[in-house]
Amino acid sequence: MQYTRLGASGLEISTVAVGGMSFGDPTRGAHAWTIDEERSREILRAALDLGVNFFDTANVYSDGSGEEILGRVLRSIGSRDELVVATKVFGAMGHGPNRRGLSRKAIVQEVDASLARLGMDRIDLLQIHRFDPEVPLDETLVALDDLVRAGKVLYLGASSMPAWRFAVARARQRELGLAAFVSMQNQYSLISREDERELLPYCVEEGVGVVPWSPLGRGRLTRPWGSETARTATDEVLHDNYRQQVDSDHAVVDAVEQVASERGTPMAHVAIAWLRRHPALSAPIIGATSERHLRDAVDALDLTLTDEEAARLEAPYRSRLPELY
Repeated sequence: MQYTRLGASGLEISTVAVGGMSFGDPTRGAHAWTIDEERSREILRAALDLGVNFFDTANVYSDGSGEEILGRVLRSIGSRDELVVATKVFGAMGHGPNRRGLSRKAIVQEVDASLARLGMDRIDLLQIHRFDPEVPLDETLVALDDLVRAGKVLYLGASSMPAWRFAVARARQRELGLAAFVSMQNQYSLISREDERELLPYCVEEGVGVVPWSPLGRGRLTRPWGSETARTATDEVLHDNYRQQVDSDHAVVDAVEQVASERGTPMAHVAIAWLRRHPALSAPIIGATSERHLRDAVDALDLTLTDEEAARLEAPYRSRLPELY
C-alpha cells in the first residue's frame, strides 16, 4: 500500500479509501443492496490486510447502521490510532425539526450521535455532506470549529458543491481564524468530469485533498457496457446521476474496455489509474461489496497510463446537464 498526506494537511492516508455506503442493515434506509455485518467484517479485514487505513462513511448510510457496523468491526480488528475514520453530517436523521442540515444544533447533536454509533471518542475527518443554503455560513463554520477545539473532530472536509461556494467558505474560515476544510469529496470519474472546470483547479491551487466518490461511475467503468448487477437495478444514486449522456458514457466505457484489453488488466485498474493522474487526487473512495473490488483498487496503484492512453479515454466525454449538485 502507498500512503500520502490528505492535501496540504499532515494527515497520512492510504491512497485507496474504503467507502462505507456498502455496509449496513439492508432493512434500514434506502439501499437494499448493502451487506450485513458478517460480510462487512470480511471486507474490512481484507482492507486492513492490504494496508488500507482510510474508511469513509456517513450518518445517513442505512439509517445509521453503516456507522454502527463500521465502528464495531474496526474496534474489534483494527488499531484505532493507525486508522483514519471519516463520516459526514447534513442528511436527515429523523422527520422532525433540527434533524437535518448544518445548523449548530443539528451539527453538534448529529456528531454526538455518530460518535455513539461508531463507539469512538473522536472523528478523524468530519465532512459536510452538502452545502446548506438555509443556515448562515458563519453559524456552520463556527460550530465545526468548536468541535475541532473540543477534540471531537480532528480535521474538516466538504463534499459536492460548486467551486465558488467552497472558495467562499474557506475564505471565511481564514478571516475568522477557524479550522479550515482540508479535503473535498466530490463525484469524479471518467464519466463525471464536470469539476475539472473550476473545483479541481481550485483544490490544486489551495492544497485541498480530493477524495472522490463514485470513482468507478457506480461500477459502470468496471465492466462492458450493458452488463447489469443486482445493485444497478436498485441504486437510485446511479439512476439519478447517470441517466443523461448515455451515448457519451457508452463510448467512454468502450474506450476503457479497449485499453484494459490491450494492457491485459481489469477495466477497474484503467479507470483508477486514469483518476490518479490528476494532481489534486489524494485517494479514491471505493465502495466495495467484495474483496475483489478492494484488490482491483490496490492493484491499480501499479498501473501507469501513457499520455496517449489517457487521451483516448478522455476523448469521448461530453458534459452532463443539469448540474449534479
